[in-house]
Amino acid sequence: LAKHLPVSAGIGGGSADAAAVLRALCRLWQLDPAAPEVTAVAASLGADVPVCLAGRTAFVGGVGEHLDPAPDVSGVPLVLVNPGIGLATPDVFRACAGSFSSPARFDRPAADPARLATLLRARGNDLFPPAQRLVPEIGAVLAALEERPDCLLARMSGSGATCFGLFGSADSAGAAAAAIAAERPGWWVRTGHLL
Repeated sequence: LAKHLPVSAGIGGGSADAAAVLRALCRLWQLDPAAPEVTAVAASLGADVPVCLAGRTAFVGGVGEHLDPAPDVSGVPLVLVNPGIGLATPDVFRACAGSFSSPARFDRPAADPARLATLLRARGNDLFPPAQRLVPEIGAVLAALEERPDCLLARMSGSGATCFGLFGSADSAGAAAAAIAAERPGWWVRTGHLL
């Protein structure tokens, strides 16, 4: 694997690596990656490993071991920004106070980027408050994304500190990424689209 992702960034880099190794072992040993024994191993390696092993859009429950099909969101342009600060997931969970919100799933496909942004705007990330307390720069990252033209929604990814902005077009996402990278040369900034 050749990846260039920040460590402890909240975007599943290590989990994707673990899932890729599990998939390779399943091929070698002629096992079904969806077999309960394999998914149990995936869950034991980390909360994001089961969804990375599944390789599809999913609603995730429990501690990552419960996967339910989710509507397709592929093709939506985005910008990922990390302030260059690692944030370990266990630290974020230790900093959590109170209970987690109820699941707020949606059952219709997000037909376009604006629709997905609307659906996500009505939902939150319970890990955001503790993550921002631990890494206040997350607020600056979100502000940098939100002030870009055509940014439909900016949120923190996973347990942070990476944030994402959804954009209406690949061109506007590219322009936003270029502007943020120029203003904040120490930040990790990338464009892409949801798969």
